[in-house]
Amino acid sequence: MSDTVKTLSAGAAQSQSNRRAVATWLLLVAGLVFLMVIVGGATRLTESGLSIVEWKPVTGTLPPLTDEDWHEAFEAYKQIPEYQLEHAWMSLDDFKGIFWWEWGHRLLGRLIGVAFAIPFFWFLIRRRVPQGYKKPLWGLLLLGGLQGAVGWWMVSSGLTERTDVSHYRLATHLGIALAILAGLVWTALNLLADRTRQPAPASANRWAVPFLVLLVAQIVMGAFVAGLNAGFAYNTWPLMGDSLVPPNMWEAALGWLNLAENGIVVQFIHRMIAYMLALVGVLWMVDGFRTGIESMKNRAMLFGIALAFQIVLGILTILHAVPIVLGVAHQGGAAVLLAAALFYAHRGRNIARVA
Repeated sequence: MSDTVKTLSAGAAQSQSNRRAVATWLLLVAGLVFLMVIVGGATRLTESGLSIVEWKPVTGTLPPLTDEDWHEAFEAYKQIPEYQLEHAWMSLDDFKGIFWWEWGHRLLGRLIGVAFAIPFFWFLIRRRVPQGYKKPLWGLLLLGGLQGAVGWWMVSSGLTERTDVSHYRLATHLGIALAILAGLVWTALNLLADRTRQPAPASANRWAVPFLVLLVAQIVMGAFVAGLNAGFAYNTWPLMGDSLVPPNMWEAALGWLNLAENGIVVQFIHRMIAYMLALVGVLWMVDGFRTGIESMKNRAMLFGIALAFQIVLGILTILHAVPIVLGVAHQGGAAVLLAAALFYAHRGRNIARVA
C-alpha cells in the first residue's frame, strides 16, 4: 500500500471517528434535554414554576443554605399574586416542596449549557468538528442561550398581575426545548448516516412533513392546554361530556381568541389534532412497510409504538383528570414521539443529500 493510500485511509478513519464522537456527545445532550422536558412538566404540574422570583444565572446556582436564606426566599414569594391569591395557606416547609422543583429545573438547564458548551469548544480547538457542522452546532449553542432567556421571560409573566405564567410564553419555552432536542437528534443522525445503505423510494417520506407539522401544532396546543388548565374542562373520552363537540363552547366575546384562550375549545382542538396525527401516522407507517427495506420497517415499527403509547397516555391523562405522573409522562411522550418521527424520517431520506 502506497504512502498516499495509507494517508487517505488514516484520514478517512479519523473523520469517521470524529463523526461518531460528536454524534455520541450530541445524543447524550439530547438525553439531558429530554430529562429537562420531564422536569419542566413536573414543575408546571406541581405549580412550582414561580417559586423563585429572581433570575440569577450564576449566583442562583446555589439554593438557600441557612434558615435566614430560606425565610428570605419565602418572603420574596409571598409578594407575588400566586401566593397571595392561591397559596396563602403555605408554610415554609410547603414552600420548600415547590422551590426544589424550580431550582432543579434551573440547575438542569445550567448543566445542559455546560454539557454542550465545554465539549463543543474542545472539539473546535482540537479541530474535530466534521466539515459542514460548525454552523449547525453554533446555532444549537445560541438556541440554548436563547432558551435560558425565554425561560425567565416566561416566569416573569406570572410575577406581577397573574397567578400563573402566560400560556403563550409557556408554549414558546416548550417549543424551543423541543426544537433543540430535534436539532440535536437530527444532527447526530446526519453524522451517523451510512452512505452505503439501500436508498428508500421517494414515496417513503411523503407523510413525514404533514406528520411533523401536525406534531408541532399539537405540542403548541398541548402547552396551551397545560397553561390554561384546559385538561380539567372535560374528563371523558371519546366524547366531551355527552357529545363529540361540546355545546355552546364558543364564547362570542372572545371571537377568534377562542382558539387560544378558551380552555374548552383548546382541549377540543387538541383532541382533533390527535386524531389527525393518528391517521397520518398510520399512513406513514404503511408506506415504510411497503418499501420492503428492513431498516425502514424497523423504524416504522418504533415510530408506531411511540405514537400508540402517546395516544394512550393522552386518553388516560384526560380520563384521570391530569394526575401529575400521567401529565409528566404525556409531556415526555411528546418528546419521545418527536425523536422517533425524526429517526424514521431520516431513514427515508436520500443519503446522498444528508450531511
